Amino acid sequence: MFTPGGGAVYAPPGPNPTAPPVYGNVPGYEGFMAGGAGGYIPPPAPLHPVPTPDTQPEQIDWNIPAITEEAAQAAFLEFAGSNCCWSKAPAKDGVITNMEAFNTYRYRLETFTESRTTEWKTEAFTGQTVDVGLQPAPPPWAIQVQTPALFKDHEENIKVPNTASVKGCHVCQETGQTRCDVCTGSGQKQCNRCDGSGKRFQEACEDCSGTGKEHCTDCGGKGLQKCETCEGTRQILMFINLKVTWKNNLEDYVAQQSSGIQIGNLTSVTGKKLFHDTQYMVYPVLGFPDPNLAQASERMVREHQSKFSQSARIHQQQHTIELIPITKVAYKWKGGTHLFYVFGNESRVSADDYPATCCCVVM
Repeated sequence: MFTPGGGAVYAPPGPNPTAPPVYGNVPGYEGFMAGGAGGYIPPPAPLHPVPTPDTQPEQIDWNIPAITEEAAQAAFLEFAGSNCCWSKAPAKDGVITNMEAFNTYRYRLETFTESRTTEWKTEAFTGQTVDVGLQPAPPPWAIQVQTPALFKDHEENIKVPNTASVKGCHVCQETGQTRCDVCTGSGQKQCNRCDGSGKRFQEACEDCSGTGKEHCTDCGGKGLQKCETCEGTRQILMFINLKVTWKNNLEDYVAQQSSGIQIGNLTSVTGKKLFHDTQYMVYPVLGFPDPNLAQASERMVREHQSKFSQSARIHQQQHTIELIPITKVAYKWKGGTHLFYVFGNESRVSADDYPATCCCVVM
């Protein structure tokens, strides 16, 4: 570039190119790699048989013994003692008049799946193996991948064999350099001392001599930086990337209960596992006394197997039923009737109407 007077001036490089590289055709991947974007690959047909009622574990007794009066009294006394300034008298001297058990069941279904997608990837070429065309590329689901721990999310990226080739870098146009992002190719950036104003305390800034600009240290004033795509090598390795995603698809159903306890209290406790079945595909729970939970199991199992078998390979399913025991206890103290609840394996207590919440004496 020249000025009208004939003197040459610096012309900063233009914006970095954004055109994508030209993708080649790999036999066996034509339908998955249209436009270089890649896509989802349907899984092969399952090899395992459809589950039947015979594959369920032996039925168990769903009835759980209720907590004893002594255990309820002990939990109540411990609860009262853990609250500062509460009198223990109601818990110690109160007379239990009624105990009612409310079994709350939590049903959980987990479906562990594997899905595979492909897409073109590029990385700087630094001497990696180039194997495109040496042999046919294996189909996506024929590539052996070690299955991780069951029922835990995991992801792996694998270079598909016999798809790697070398091409000139499209970002830097095979120069190894791109326009500096900090100074946009000018070689100068805003002065930090004066924030680009050129002045400090009404005088010319000493750092930039009043220009408001300073030497760009990121590119050494050249206006160019090493290409991040090819890392300055001017070439890139192109290959098909296989992304394998293992996912634990989890769904819960909590049976309704009418004990009166705040549901939020139940999140802090554990329950007793009554039922656990793990198979390639499970069968809905049979013989459970709560028909709503049995219906939820039938619906969830059907939906999981239908939904996930279409979009992924099902490796394993497991379902559990957990009991969170709740006992509603009525007691009398000083002529009044009150309630408390004992719940969870930990025998936690909730008593919103505890009648003696302050025993502190102000002197």
